[in-house]
Amino acid sequence: MKANKLLLATRHPAAVPLPFEGELPSLSGATAWLNSPPRSAADLRGKVVLIDFWTYTCINWLPTLPYVRAWAEKYREHGVVVIGVHAPEFPFEHDLENVRRAARDMRVAYPIAIDNDYAIWHAFTNHYWPALYLVDAQGHIRSHHFGEGAYELSEMMIQQLLAEASIGGIAHELVSVDAQGAEAAADWGSLRSPETYVGDARTENFAYPGGAVLDKRHLYAIPERLRLNQWALAGEWTVEREATVLNEANGRIAYRFHARDLHLVMRPAVRGTSVRFRARIDGRPLGAAHGSDVDKCLHMIEWYITGAKRHKNRR
Repeated sequence: MKANKLLLATRHPAAVPLPFEGELPSLSGATAWLNSPPRSAADLRGKVVLIDFWTYTCINWLPTLPYVRAWAEKYREHGVVVIGVHAPEFPFEHDLENVRRAARDMRVAYPIAIDNDYAIWHAFTNHYWPALYLVDAQGHIRSHHFGEGAYELSEMMIQQLLAEASIGGIAHELVSVDAQGAEAAADWGSLRSPETYVGDARTENFAYPGGAVLDKRHLYAIPERLRLNQWALAGEWTVEREATVLNEANGRIAYRFHARDLHLVMRPAVRGTSVRFRARIDGRPLGAAHGSDVDKCLHMIEWYITGAKRHKNRR
């Protein structure tokens, strides 16, 4: 938008009036709250509110987290309330204990509305993870942003809404974050592999003659050659609509990708148990290329590894 570009260019928190995009919808549809008692639109009046739609395995949301976390810390004493609305994408993300543990591990300390019934999602007419909505002290939505990026602009708009509310004493320097691991921004310039689902409902590029055998144990084999973004299985697996389950030890999954980072969502069949697995690139141990939650050649998974193939928006 022209006004947003002008605001970014001037770097002045009150340079351009922000539009009015409607009233803050009710938050009463939350099925539970973490880190806070239930919040309502009424008791948030007088506060600048940042609503952040997320789900804990969303690889597009993770790079936004360092900024949202920093804004929550910096502006809390100035009357800014950050609320993370957790709207699950996959069935296991409906589990409250999974969300609680993920929030603790990811240092999400601000209030979390659990939106398992998507009541808040639909009240906002939202379609994306991540999605950021800014609400002024009078309860009006004044800005929204879908996907990653626009961090400087978003923070300047927070400052602008605080100025509109006559809240002063704010340092106008923007936050600086040092994002590491899965929170690091994608290397968009070299990314050639999209988000990939292994469940049958949304999978693409599965390399097996005739496709997957749905909901039945089946012995799969990896072809001699995979084209870019194709993936394949070896061993006995059951391909379900939302997941692919290994039935016997020593199964393999292969994927040919072109990206700086590869993230995979995994979990054991029984919570509290561990699964041993090896990750290799071109048949060799990862070495220095291993990630923050996987060592050079072997790792134990206790309940999940967060992430997925990185793509711009989820819906």
